[in-house]
Amino acid sequence: MQIASYGNTARPFSSPSEPLARNSPYVLSVSSGKGGVGKTNVVINLAVEIQRRGLRVLVFDADMGLSNVPILLGLVPQYNISHVLFGEMRMKEVLFPGPEGVTVLPAGFGVQELAALTEEQQLRLLCETEELEEDFDVVLIDTGAGISPNVLFFNIVSHDNIVVVCPEPTSMSDAYVLMKILALRYQRKSFKVLMNSVKQEDEAARVLDRITDASQRFLGVSVRHFGNIPHDRRIAEAVRCQKPVVELYPDSASSQAFSQLASQLLGSMPEELPVGSLQFFWKRLFASDSSEWGGDPFQSRPTLVST
Repeated sequence: MQIASYGNTARPFSSPSEPLARNSPYVLSVSSGKGGVGKTNVVINLAVEIQRRGLRVLVFDADMGLSNVPILLGLVPQYNISHVLFGEMRMKEVLFPGPEGVTVLPAGFGVQELAALTEEQQLRLLCETEELEEDFDVVLIDTGAGISPNVLFFNIVSHDNIVVVCPEPTSMSDAYVLMKILALRYQRKSFKVLMNSVKQEDEAARVLDRITDASQRFLGVSVRHFGNIPHDRRIAEAVRCQKPVVELYPDSASSQAFSQLASQLLGSMPEELPVGSLQFFWKRLFASDSSEWGGDPFQSRPTLVST
């Protein structure tokens, strides 16, 4: 049995009981057009709030070369997804216990070879994720920022896409580019936009209106307002303490917002997921008649948005 630790207390990893009455998890990607908008903080705190509601949550750290989830949680995992992708370990062997029962799948840190997954590595993930489907109810994928092949890959194998934006021009424009590529190249037609670090509600509303109008007019996609996280100094304090803000400061304004978001998300979670499983989405990617891409879904590899 693998022994891991959250904080300084070692404990064995074990899957929670009482799964939902379905055989596959609800998978959401959480992305941003640019770095520095608080995307990983959103994933961590949302995961804890969902876990508190009795669901089994996996945080999939998919920022393959620059893993931030363990750093923000004060975790020091011995193994990570790179050991799986290089064929050294099974995925269940690298899972790591996080706060309040949340499970973390750590990414590799500083592993340049994972900056763009090969087809063989993608297929390995297909096989490994199949074994996790009955262990979790919700999977939150913390992708990297920008429009790299990895970011696009993890977005198109998710049921829903959350795009994190902060009220500044570069964040808005880069988020639009991300949604544009996913819509026009990969036929994603719906996005949830989360406004982070909001100081004024009217400012957030103006930003959302601009993104929504442009997306509907030029892309023909639906952009839904997922919610706002207020600018809160408690978040920075929690980061320094390497703890989720919902755990360290549960009465803070940001913690209350994360609680509301978790309730909203679970309230809108589909009763039935498309043909099932996460594996289906991986298979659909490779079976998407790759004729359009000459056999490689990412043959035309865009570059990262500059941050």
